[in-house]
Amino acid sequence: MNQVPGKKLKVALLGCGVVGSQVIRLMREQADDLAARIGAPLELAGVAVRRPGRARDVDVDPALITTDAEALVTRDDVDIVVEVIGGIEPARSLILAAMGAGKSVVTANKALLAEDGATVHAAARAGGADLYFEAAVAGAIPLIRPLRESLAGDHVHRVLGIVNGTTNYILDKMDSSGASFSDALEEAQALGYAEADPTADVEGFDAAAKAAILAGIAFHSRVTAADVHREGITEISAADVASAREMGYVIKLLAICARSEDGRSFGVRVHPAMIPRTHPLAGVREAYNAVFVEAESAGQLMFYGAGAGGAPTASAVLGDIVAVGRNLLAGTRGPEESTYADLAVHPMGETVTRYHVSLDVADKPGVLARVADMFAKQDVSIQTVRQEGLGADAQLVLVTHRASDAALSATIEGLRELDIVRDVVSVMRVEGEDAS
Repeated sequence: MNQVPGKKLKVALLGCGVVGSQVIRLMREQADDLAARIGAPLELAGVAVRRPGRARDVDVDPALITTDAEALVTRDDVDIVVEVIGGIEPARSLILAAMGAGKSVVTANKALLAEDGATVHAAARAGGADLYFEAAVAGAIPLIRPLRESLAGDHVHRVLGIVNGTTNYILDKMDSSGASFSDALEEAQALGYAEADPTADVEGFDAAAKAAILAGIAFHSRVTAADVHREGITEISAADVASAREMGYVIKLLAICARSEDGRSFGVRVHPAMIPRTHPLAGVREAYNAVFVEAESAGQLMFYGAGAGGAPTASAVLGDIVAVGRNLLAGTRGPEESTYADLAVHPMGETVTRYHVSLDVADKPGVLARVADMFAKQDVSIQTVRQEGLGADAQLVLVTHRASDAALSATIEGLRELDIVRDVVSVMRVEGEDAS
């Protein structure tokens, strides 16, 4: 691309942690290439941080460091604001201030977009600014742009993915080594894949925010994190993982965004599920992410790669900076939020899938018949059943045909009331067989 003589694009960076420091490094190392791709060189205008004296992974000119983030993002000479501090505040206020001043924004903030994306998108429109957020979902994997642009002429039916590397690492270690959840989590923390407080990851909050963003783009409707049914992986046991393996399945924490059969609504959910080992997502190992997209004309697409980490996430940020820079030089804007469809999010109870249910039962005649009768009362059909163990250790393991979540929940409540059922050991959804 021919460069505009004398023109520079100035970038204000909010945050200089794991991702921010890598953004600076890439801007420096790839300065010539970035200038050629954009049409003008990039210049770091300033870096807003909370603790100026803190040691960082990259050397920054002290004159560029500031604690006055609002003054930085509203400076007349700033063209692009990059936000990588995360969280809701002060990120929201700073992004709104930047856009109010007409600055285009690149952000990796999934939590903010999932909780209050409507406000941020509205501010972008009002300020005539771009809002790019490729790095908010699945790190380096190009996913937002294909959904927003490449598939804009298609009809997306479903998005099914592994969008949290921490939980995928934990479940992968449980599957490959037989480790317990606590042992696998401890290993993930030792390797830096899990935070000291892993709640956001293992309880599914991180994945739910990403699922909300993906669903909103895929189905052209406004979605927030509150719309997402969320379950974490803390209750997954080594026995659950072993049982799945025996059946030819693997357990993954999945983000699933799917249209209803009539196309008038969609569901958004995050929960652990068994998928066949022949499914493309089953082979996603360690801390990697992958997202499986099903569209009417494009068919089945899979996006795979590093879903987190400083350099991979910074790569996505730089890609957005290039896109925004090109738009600024051309006097155009990128794609805006698309909510024209305004589809309803249907409740979890209407979700239809298959289930794997383990019951601790008394080992005596008539147990299976009474259990089967409880399933039949809710019109939940049993596909397979087997008994594991004998006597006091007897367990029934059942796999159902497709049924609504509401019907399965009612079945489980009924089973808990039977005197022959000592415990409902686990209930796991079974997904992905139609895409294996």
